[in-house]
Amino acid sequence: MMSDALADVQAGPEGLELPAFEDLTPNQARGAVCVWGTEQLTAETAVDLGEQHGPDGRWWPRACPRHAADRAHCALYEHVPLCAQCVDGAALCPVGRVLYRLVREGRR
Repeated sequence: MMSDALADVQAGPEGLELPAFEDLTPNQARGAVCVWGTEQLTAETAVDLGEQHGPDGRWWPRACPRHAADRAHCALYEHVPLCAQCVDGAALCPVGRVLYRLVREGRR
């Protein structure tokens, strides 16, 4: 996988609002296509967004680096002002660290 950034946070992609499972195409639901777009994904290019629980069981959403970075960037702006750890020092907050890494990895 391209990104191990989410491995630091057990709760998954906090701040990265995923589309509703029922709104996904079959290829998006199985991780072959970005959940926020139409980009085809491979093991090398996909950003793993963690295990989710849907109406038919577990599913593993994935995203392209560009969409993951865009969503993480927006989530970072919402998260940081409300997080005491981020205000004191970004390195202290595991959620802020993950979002920041996703932004950096997606902008390469």
